[in-house]
Amino acid sequence: MELSCRAAETTPMTHTPDSTHPSRPSRPSRSPRPLRPFGRTLCAMVTPFTAAGALDLDGARRLAAQLVADGCDGLVLNGTTGESPTTTDAEKSELIAAVREAVGERVPLVAGVGTADTLHTVELARAAEKAGADGVLVVSPYYSRPPQDALEAHFLEVAEATGLPVMLYDIPGRTGTRIEPETLIRLAAHPAIVAVKDCSYDLLGVQKVLARTELAYYAGCDEHILALYAVGAAGCVSTVANVVPGHVAAILDAFDTGDTARAARLQLRATPLIEAMTAAGLPGTVTAKALLSALGRPAGPVRAPLRSADRERTDELRSLHEELTAG
Repeated sequence: MELSCRAAETTPMTHTPDSTHPSRPSRPSRSPRPLRPFGRTLCAMVTPFTAAGALDLDGARRLAAQLVADGCDGLVLNGTTGESPTTTDAEKSELIAAVREAVGERVPLVAGVGTADTLHTVELARAAEKAGADGVLVVSPYYSRPPQDALEAHFLEVAEATGLPVMLYDIPGRTGTRIEPETLIRLAAHPAIVAVKDCSYDLLGVQKVLARTELAYYAGCDEHILALYAVGAAGCVSTVANVVPGHVAAILDAFDTGDTARAARLQLRATPLIEAMTAAGLPGTVTAKALLSALGRPAGPVRAPLRSADRERTDELRSLHEELTAG
C-alpha cells in the first residue's frame, strides 16, 4: 500500500478583476507572499488519452480526483509530462475545465502555457485563466535560445497578461536556455512572478536565488525533492507522483515533522523507481503512462513523436512500483 500522508496547508493566490479598469486584470499583492503559493506536493499530471488518441476528459477527472485523494495538494496540467507540445490550444482549455470540475477548489491548478512564441504564450495564459487555472507555468522559449534580456522581457510580458500568479520553469536541458540566477533575481521584483519550477541541476544557483528573493522554489526533478526542500524550497512538481503520490508527500511530511532521517530513507527508497521513470532513457511522460496503464488507472497512449513503452520496460516499472509500495 502507498504510504498515507496529510496534505500540507496551502495558501493559493487568488485574484479578482479590477472593476475600475475592466480591461486590465488586477495584480497579485506583493506582500505578504504565501510560503507555498501553489501547494507543496504538486503532481505534473499526465494528460489521459483514449485508445484512439483523443483527449480523455473523463479519465482526466478520475485521475485528478485520485491524485488529490492520495496526497497531492496541487496539480500541474499541460506541462512537459502532460504532453503540451502535442495537445491543441482547445484541448488544453478543456483539460483545465474538466479537472477543475473534478477537484473543485480543493487544490490549486497550475497550467502550463509556455511556447516558443511570446504572443502565443500570452494567448494560452489568458485562455488558462478563463478555463479556471489558479496560476500559469511558463517555460523559457525553446529552440530560438533568446539572450537573457529577451528572456526577461518574455516573462514580464506574460506576467502582465493576466491576473494569475506565475511559476517560471527553468529546464535548460529541454529549452537550450538557462534562466540565469541574476535574471531570476530581477524577475522576482514583479509581483505576479512568485515561483520557480527548477530543473536546472544547479543547487548553488538555486541557493543564491533563495537567499535573495521570496520566490517559492519547487523541485522539478524527483531525485532533488528532498535536497531542495532541505534548503528552503516550497515543495515539488513531481512526475513520479502520478504513480506514488502518497510516498512523495510522505518524504516532505517526514521532513516537516523534523524526522530528517526518515525523510532521507523515503527519498532513497524511491530512487530505483525515480531512475527508471526519469533517467533511464525514456521521457517521464512515457514511463508514467505505461505504469499508470499497468495499474489500471487513466492514462492511455502517448502522442507521436513519442512512442509507448514496450512490455519489458512496463514490467520493470510495475516491479519497482510493487517494491516501493509493499510496505
